[in-house]
Amino acid sequence: MAFLDAHPGLGYPAAAGLGLLVGSFLNVVILRLPRRLEWQWKRDAREILEIPDLYDPPPPGIVVERSHCPHCGHRLAWYENIPVLSWLALRGRCRSCKAPISLQYPLVELLTALLFVVCVWRFGFGWKGFGAMVFTGFLVALSGIDLRTRLLPDQLTLPLLWLGMVAAVENLFVGQKAAMTGAMVGYLSLWSVYWVFKQLTGKEGMGHGDFKLLAAIGAWTGLHGILPTILLSSLVGAVAGSLWLLAKGRDRATPIPFGPYLAFAGWITFFWGQDLVGAYLRLAGLA
Repeated sequence: MAFLDAHPGLGYPAAAGLGLLVGSFLNVVILRLPRRLEWQWKRDAREILEIPDLYDPPPPGIVVERSHCPHCGHRLAWYENIPVLSWLALRGRCRSCKAPISLQYPLVELLTALLFVVCVWRFGFGWKGFGAMVFTGFLVALSGIDLRTRLLPDQLTLPLLWLGMVAAVENLFVGQKAAMTGAMVGYLSLWSVYWVFKQLTGKEGMGHGDFKLLAAIGAWTGLHGILPTILLSSLVGAVAGSLWLLAKGRDRATPIPFGPYLAFAGWITFFWGQDLVGAYLRLAGLA
């Protein structure tokens, strides 16, 4: 790790390459995990309601099954599964059936590669840099799933929370007390908004996954990261959400996933939260 710190010309490309590989795996998680969960929920519901079991083969797993074309089922050879390059070589189409391959694949891979480079630029190539990559990878996967399905699965939010707690044991980013209070306040803050909104309107203003995601972010950023994350996510969500509704011609009653905005704000706060708060205080004449 010291060698990579001393030779960033080698370290940054290595981080980018790792990001491309991880991004390829995150695409699999984004696309397959919700389908696996839905299949399991239906199976559990039939068992609870004592409905006769139906022939319903499980969707492809996340780790074992090879990648394949969702249109024709063509199994991809290794040279068809190289991050970004294969998509470019195939011109965004399946080699077998010529169906279009979603632009999501290269975008997630490139985004993860870029963010991983930022991780090692900010924290170096040691445990801090590795922890930042883990945090980043989870946020990319959660954002992608929420954008596609409006779900923030416990299978990702809860491990992210506990990994933040584990990192706090070694004071990697924040201490244990800060991580615990950050997780607690993160959950309760959005839960309180949800509860008050539901009592006043009879409607649910957000999903329970949003509480858990902010709790996980709080475990990594500490208590001081909660308020900047909420403010920044609300600001970005209001602007981006309004533009999306305008572009799609939808009304304000249309549900919009809040997870990606929380993830974006939490990531910014994790990296530069104290700098942003300090800059705001200086501008306000409070520091």
